[in-house]
Amino acid sequence: MSQAIHSKAHTDPASETPGSGSCSASTETRDDARAAAEECRGWLGVAPCVFDRRSGELLFLSEEQPVTDWDRYADVCGQVATAGRPEVIAEETPLAAISFPIADKENRFAAASWFVTGRAEPDAIESAGKSLGLEINGLNDWASRADLASPNVLMRLASLALDRREATNHVDRVDCEVEKLSNHLCQTYEEISLIYRLTHNLTLSRSEEELGELALRWLAEIMSSEGLALQFYEQPVTGEQSGLNMATRLRTYGPCPVDNRQFNELIATLDLIKQRRPLVANGKPPKQDAWAWPKLRDVVLVPMTEGNELFGWLAAFNHADGGEFGTVEADLMNSVTAILGIHRGNTLLYRQQIDLLGNMVRALTSSIDAKDPYTRGHSDRVARGAVVLAEELGCDEETLDTIYLSGLLHDIGKIGIDDTVLRKPDKLTVEEFEHIKTHVTVGYNILRDIKQLQPALPVVLHHHEAWDGSGYPHGLAGENIPYLARITAVADAFDAMGSDRPYRAGMPDEKLDSVLREGAGKQWDTKVVDAFFRQRKTMREIARGEHKGNPRDLTNCWRI
Repeated sequence: MSQAIHSKAHTDPASETPGSGSCSASTETRDDARAAAEECRGWLGVAPCVFDRRSGELLFLSEEQPVTDWDRYADVCGQVATAGRPEVIAEETPLAAISFPIADKENRFAAASWFVTGRAEPDAIESAGKSLGLEINGLNDWASRADLASPNVLMRLASLALDRREATNHVDRVDCEVEKLSNHLCQTYEEISLIYRLTHNLTLSRSEEELGELALRWLAEIMSSEGLALQFYEQPVTGEQSGLNMATRLRTYGPCPVDNRQFNELIATLDLIKQRRPLVANGKPPKQDAWAWPKLRDVVLVPMTEGNELFGWLAAFNHADGGEFGTVEADLMNSVTAILGIHRGNTLLYRQQIDLLGNMVRALTSSIDAKDPYTRGHSDRVARGAVVLAEELGCDEETLDTIYLSGLLHDIGKIGIDDTVLRKPDKLTVEEFEHIKTHVTVGYNILRDIKQLQPALPVVLHHHEAWDGSGYPHGLAGENIPYLARITAVADAFDAMGSDRPYRAGMPDEKLDSVLREGAGKQWDTKVVDAFFRQRKTMREIARGEHKGNPRDLTNCWRI
């Protein structure tokens, strides 16, 4: 097609916009209209003019079209676009104008183009042009270079152009949806991965601070926030406490615009204790004229709860990409705090249980002391002495905890021994000694159904076995005797021989040393006896109540 001769008024659509009376379309919209016209050229052989289908504004004036008063066609082009199919909007042989919608994401455009439908004399071209409102000057020159096409062919071409454009837009929409779905799947995968990693670490042996720091680090990998913080209440908040004066601990990851005190003030200012639900605030929160945290722009605050108890808060501060926080971030953080809240609740419950169990062990030990006042403190001294010997022999921390618990409970079976026999001031008869010997099986039977105390059972049952097999209750010999029972046996014998009894005074140190040396390899394990003499000073301090070391913490004796 040759370039037509245009009047000055229509060569610059920015100077006059037919159908709208003003230039209102954005540069981006006009660029989109130009691109649509260029795409149509590939189908029609000529670039059409493009209108805004709603306002009638001429967005792109094609220089490949004859000069036309496009105002008279703006409305009808909009109607054609609304109908969604091509139409002949003007025809005077041998000229015709076709209008058709240009499908785009927002269905904004309508197109129109002139065509020559047959060869004719210049007079006929000019006559038709006048009738259709075309500029006569240059019209014959344009017509002489135009490709000929019948209206039916033009309609089919316009339909094909429309279908192609719709197909392209559909593909674009599908690609956009696929991209959104892919991003969503990636986000979902990251969230599921985070939750899986947290639950995988959800053990009572891991402290709430350790699990919380893991959560902060993993959240930082998938959240667009400058900083994260996790605040723990030392004691659960119940009812309508303000939390402002509660003892708290703050753990952070990345820049944190508030310290621990300011965090408490923020929670109190936003009145979140009563609500106990997530808060998302982008920019200064509403109804907060006096904002006391100038470095805090955006925030997500999520409570860490379990049942009716509030354990603390998880916070994300200041969107890192200049965007805004939303429900996606709040939901993810809510899932994390649900896991942390369950862990904190279970930890508190576990601590209560182990405290109860520790008190029960102490009560059992006290009951032995109450039953036999002459041996008061014996179980505690044996437990401490056994720990000293085990440590000397290179036992690890878990074993030291186990032998301490075992030492406290080694004589628990004496609860079942007749008081007259246990407190008899004279030497025991054979029958009475046999009765005393039953305390190991009695103790075993008392404890065997308590799962947490089962590690102590080998010591309770076998601490009176002898290295040469002459002991009781099963006559085990040598290394067939449980290792911790062999250690406890030496600590037990040392304290028993050195303590005063109703029927005898405690042995002096020299005699005790002699008995232990003579019994090594017969009554006791030689290695354990050797360890005793390497720690003899400490063992004597324990026996006399002079040892300043603290007993081991019973709560460490039950590991999960």
